[in-house]
Amino acid sequence: MSDKVYKIGIIGAGVIADFHAQAIQAMEGVELVAAFARREERANEFASQYACAAYSDLDAFLAHEGLDVVSISSVSGAHLEHVSAAAKAGKQVICEKPLEVTPERIDEMIRVCDENKVLLAGIFPRRFNESTTVFKQAIDTGRLGKIVLADTSVKWWRSQDYYDSGAWRGTWEFDGGGALMNQSIHTIDLLLYLMGEVESVCAFTGLEAHTDIEVEDVAVAILEFKNGARGVVQASTACYSNTGLPASLHICGDKGSIMMQDDKFSIWDLKEAEEGDQDILAAFGVKAERAGAGAADPKAIDFQWHQRNFEDAIAALRKGVKPLVDGAEGRKAVELITAIYASAKQGGKKVTL
Repeated sequence: MSDKVYKIGIIGAGVIADFHAQAIQAMEGVELVAAFARREERANEFASQYACAAYSDLDAFLAHEGLDVVSISSVSGAHLEHVSAAAKAGKQVICEKPLEVTPERIDEMIRVCDENKVLLAGIFPRRFNESTTVFKQAIDTGRLGKIVLADTSVKWWRSQDYYDSGAWRGTWEFDGGGALMNQSIHTIDLLLYLMGEVESVCAFTGLEAHTDIEVEDVAVAILEFKNGARGVVQASTACYSNTGLPASLHICGDKGSIMMQDDKFSIWDLKEAEEGDQDILAAFGVKAERAGAGAADPKAIDFQWHQRNFEDAIAALRKGVKPLVDGAEGRKAVELITAIYASAKQGGKKVTL
């Protein structure tokens, strides 16, 4: 395995870029060397904060001496532009969720990265939590038996000021959607990671608590999985809570039930108990005082979630293998969400993926 120190640059200088920068600076074997933002003032401010070079010209940024990897944290609908530019410049790419706002645009991202023989890794940090590994192992080893039901619930709050703070927020072109595509996509990706592919969806969406945005702030979808299980997705940014409600994922089988709230287990109820179960609950059980990370405040997320995701991508780069979240994996949640939107636009008509 190479001991090369990878030099990383960040495209974008918003809230998510802070998590990228903090994750990179906490890692070994990498160095944050440059940042790009369209506004020179913002680029300089961000670069000063993280002690790297500032650019407001994309070509100059990509030409930064020794730049190996580009981390993309720009608005969702600009990801294709930035991924394409980075790939054509021969840079490895790590891209924030969603990879893009439609499956077709993601397909183009995958194509351009393959054509230029560069890595494309997506950011879905919930896959990298230790509790997720425990959850997946319980499913894969049959501890839940035959899986019959699965549901996700992301009942979050975003103020009107949140949407008003950027012209791109709440638009189909740049946000790609609302409570589903922006906030709930992490939990939806986790659902797919644990449950497998979805066969069909029926869905309804609405805009209930916000104004002057194009997208939904509430959504409900019924899923049929290819493995025969059924599921429900609830997503909202219209559910007020001062402290924040946790994002939950509940999977039930004929031998057990497990519910995860954020990265902790609130239910671990299995027909055939094992010796290590109490240790799992001691390490990963819900603590009563714990609020939902990012549920009411998008700045409250722990950058260590991103760090583990970045570490997997860099390890894959060193080994010359695919990362856990490559382009194809990053595409799955977007495909499901766009199918939910298609169903909702048709009044809940069943849509097959």
